[in-house]
Amino acid sequence: MNRIGKLILGASATLLLGTSLLAQKTVGIAMPTQSSARWIKDGGTMKTILESRGYKADLQFAEDDIQAQVAQVENMITKGDKVLVIAAIDGAALFNVLEKAHAAGVQIISYDRLIVNSPWVSYYATFDNFKVGVLQGGYIVKALGLDKGKKGPFNIELFAGSPDDTNAGYFFNGAMSQLGPYIKSGVLKVRSGQTDFAKVATLRWDGAVAQKRMDDILTSKYTDARVDAVLSPYDGLSIGILSSLKSVGYGTAKKPLPVVTGQDAEIPSVKSILAKEQTQTVFKDTRTLAKRAADMVDAVLSGKPAEINDTKTYNNGVKIIPSYLCNPVNVDITNIKPALIDTGYYTAAQLGM
Repeated sequence: MNRIGKLILGASATLLLGTSLLAQKTVGIAMPTQSSARWIKDGGTMKTILESRGYKADLQFAEDDIQAQVAQVENMITKGDKVLVIAAIDGAALFNVLEKAHAAGVQIISYDRLIVNSPWVSYYATFDNFKVGVLQGGYIVKALGLDKGKKGPFNIELFAGSPDDTNAGYFFNGAMSQLGPYIKSGVLKVRSGQTDFAKVATLRWDGAVAQKRMDDILTSKYTDARVDAVLSPYDGLSIGILSSLKSVGYGTAKKPLPVVTGQDAEIPSVKSILAKEQTQTVFKDTRTLAKRAADMVDAVLSGKPAEINDTKTYNNGVKIIPSYLCNPVNVDITNIKPALIDTGYYTAAQLGM
């Protein structure tokens, strides 16, 4: 065999060996639940991207059961997964199992929900969560005309996400940066008196819990008054809140629905916006986020630094976690097509358009 032929064969063998070694690397993907279409899409997209790059992907959903997620992560470590991408149900509940992961040489990437109190998290892939809340609160300000000087007073009720999800606080604080001054001045009135995060939080982002709380507020505080706006941080809560409102007569010509915000652009809520029920949602393109997480996987497995754009915001109680913050987008009835269909996130048929 001539020298050139040997070089070609040698290069081919090296390439095949590298591909073989890459294929042996399994990435564990721990998602919180399949009850939200958003997490199904996140997990599926990331699995597809990683497998297209030659990895094996071990995708698990814990159905909002903290101990189930701990067990799944332990199993991933035992099976020899090299990197764990974790969207935590409870950001504080994984300390012990992540200590085991670190001892086994497993790299940890926190995905969209910050893992707290752990020094073993390498990176955090998420959206600009404070900005999500700014978009929601700012939308209410504009929808009610407060930015144009309307004095109201307008009645608003506040909802927040799950207290064990670190993102919930960022969403709420972002929204209150917009709404708080108007509440303080009396232009916005919270008739329930519930304005603290601890009082308005909704455990596990449960729409039924939000619906029950809205029922109680309407019964006790709004027999002779109208709700003008509801800050809802997530589409799954918005659906429950809207059900409560409609049950007492909102949604008619004489009693229009209030401004109701949301997040995640889930199909039922986008259809609700098209039906002029829910008013707004925040679209977070999970394809972008999944790709960022996959890029982080590539980086940690190759021993290179991952691309980040934030080194100040996310202190997990032990250290600042280097992060990449993707950009959220406001969506209402005016821009559903360009934001959700033209980008290929949904088809027109999926939304009934």
